[in-house]
Amino acid sequence: MEKEARCFLGRFVEEFPAALEEDSPLPVSSLSQNVSLEELHGESLELGLRFLAARGAPAGLSSLLCQAALSELLQNDLSPFYCPEEAEANQEEEQQVVLLQSAKVQRLFLNKLIDVALAWHQNFPKLPPAPSRFLRCSVHAIKNTRRKMEDKYLALAEFNHLFGIQDGLERAYYAVFDGHGGVDSATYAATHLHVALSKQETLQNDAATAFKTAFKHTDDMFKAKAKRERLRSGTTGVAVLIQDQELTVSWLGDSQAILVRKGQVVTLMDPHKPDREDEKQRIEDLGGCITFMGCWRVNGTYAVSRAIGDFDQKPYVSGEADCSITQLFGDEDYILLACDGFFDAVKPSEVPHLVLDALQQSGDTEGRGDAPQEQSEQSVGLRVAQQLVGHAKAAGSSDNITVILVFLRPPEQLLAQDSTTGTAQATRDSTSQDALQQ
Repeated sequence: MEKEARCFLGRFVEEFPAALEEDSPLPVSSLSQNVSLEELHGESLELGLRFLAARGAPAGLSSLLCQAALSELLQNDLSPFYCPEEAEANQEEEQQVVLLQSAKVQRLFLNKLIDVALAWHQNFPKLPPAPSRFLRCSVHAIKNTRRKMEDKYLALAEFNHLFGIQDGLERAYYAVFDGHGGVDSATYAATHLHVALSKQETLQNDAATAFKTAFKHTDDMFKAKAKRERLRSGTTGVAVLIQDQELTVSWLGDSQAILVRKGQVVTLMDPHKPDREDEKQRIEDLGGCITFMGCWRVNGTYAVSRAIGDFDQKPYVSGEADCSITQLFGDEDYILLACDGFFDAVKPSEVPHLVLDALQQSGDTEGRGDAPQEQSEQSVGLRVAQQLVGHAKAAGSSDNITVILVFLRPPEQLLAQDSTTGTAQATRDSTSQDALQQ
């Protein structure tokens, strides 16, 4: 990592040899016009990661740079960035919300980021070790035939680096959010849920409680923003946290995650849908109803029974997440996260052979050419999500489609296993068992 990091810092300081000037345009746009103090953490990290990724920064270095820059930003007096109208506009609020002007405060954050990069370029620090667990990630997302892209996702193998956590437990975080009625809610969840999760005192010993609290807190935060800015949207979401040998899945709505172990599907969750018997009963107990209008809908409106946002239908559309915990034993192949645009067209039981077929094609095409063998091996698996998305589209999905595939061991091992044991063929031929229930 050090060689790659030094090379990037060299390029970066050539492009940004000094702080941004006061009247120069920002090299990356802010998500919001105004941001609360609580939202500043997530929005700054999102902006910094996006800014560095656009310049080819190594993911681990990006997380460390952003964490260092944010720590310095939060030591500053931020009162000069308060919105002038903020005090008067919030006088009637029970608890006054301090809003900052995003463009101005994010200029300061980017300058802190540039300062850290310049300092590290001149005196390269001792970086924390990279995670020891093998994690290679394949991601692909398409708008498909929809008018707008309302999916958002986050793949964060450097969770601890981004938040400066040093408790000895390795962590990686992945999430898919499927927005409806606009992309605002999905964008918000992708920006803030992992931040809220990182701040939970129960994270180390009770990740399920930490996740549930983080989902609820994110929903509450978005409610305040939606009220301020008159936003109307919602999002389902599924997020996974790999914490040492423990896999925690938390979800709202019908986005899903599955685990594949030795070529077989392990069911991790039951998606929330309005016609699920316990969801239907919960909604009716609250005085709501489930009606069929092309699909089952809550009070004739939303086709999801749990979501962040959708405040006009709370509490019928619940903001309470569910969780499951699965122990990892080292024989797992991968985790797949996707929105309903994928799972409406692809059954979980189809995933193992689709992945192996995609890996075989990927290995054939990506291993050719003049690239060194090591580079060719590293590329195997990177296009698998793209082929899975393409399959879902060909199978009839017209919705936005997002797929994240997190390999828990090298894809080359899965190919070798398939060639020696016939796992893919066995999976294709198996009709008696859809999945192994964990």
